[in-house]
Amino acid sequence: MAQDHSIEHRFATVNGVRLHYAEAGTGPLMIFLHGFPEFWYAWTDQLAEFGKDHHAVAPDQRGYNLSEKPASVDAYQVPNLVEDIRALAASLNGGKPFVLVGHDWGGAVAWAFAIKHPELVAKLVIINAPHPGVFGRLLATDSAQQKASQYMLFFRSPQAEASLSTNNYQPLLGFFAEPRAAGKFSTDDDRAYLDAWGQPGALTGGLNYYRAARLGPVTSSTEGATATSSTGLAVRPTTLVIWGEKDTALLPSNLIGLDQYVPNLTIERIPDGTHWVVHEQPALVNRMIRAFLQRP
Repeated sequence: MAQDHSIEHRFATVNGVRLHYAEAGTGPLMIFLHGFPEFWYAWTDQLAEFGKDHHAVAPDQRGYNLSEKPASVDAYQVPNLVEDIRALAASLNGGKPFVLVGHDWGGAVAWAFAIKHPELVAKLVIINAPHPGVFGRLLATDSAQQKASQYMLFFRSPQAEASLSTNNYQPLLGFFAEPRAAGKFSTDDDRAYLDAWGQPGALTGGLNYYRAARLGPVTSSTEGATATSSTGLAVRPTTLVIWGEKDTALLPSNLIGLDQYVPNLTIERIPDGTHWVVHEQPALVNRMIRAFLQRP
């Protein structure tokens, strides 16, 4: 993806941490939350598109790239991540409702935000990120999702940093094999990600999301996703879920029963999209979001 020179960079100290964010445009606030192992740059195409008529903002979440990286694992628990975004949004628009978009871990934070602060979410967009109620059930009972989620146990291990940074982060670059094969991930993108991962403490910061949540399939020796009960997880804001159906880590079964938690739900499936559909088909993703935002 090409860098858009209309994107500007700022810092804000909110909720006790200094967050870096990229922004474009003016208008109603629209915040984009990245996942692992990404950073604000994942949303370059969206900042360019929605900066046309929104104040489009993509922060580096705590622990990533240029944002502050608290040392304590507990600092990465979901309530802290949610409060980061509430405080950042308040600093940008005075506490008015805004559009929230999230992918992967950013989607997990966006789900949690919408559950806790529905009055602040004008509309919610989730891309390949499971609702905690559905995902908790699958991690506990579904053998296919349990198998697909084994990597989460590795990400929580003490060996994860050394393994993922081997040979100048080649294992992490390998995550983007599908968009690279589709011609949507360039050597410039590689350099941007290598620079972000090389920031002191950045890899540990990202992995600490998994460690703080104790996230992973339920086994005899791990806690699994015991924190996700089925109560108190209703999502009141109008919600669009976009799902690349070739996601091998977060399976399309995460869409089954989602409407029980999200009454105002639209699902857009992308049959040939993988977990990285934002990179692979940015124009399609943008059209789907744009059409959703234009609905009354």
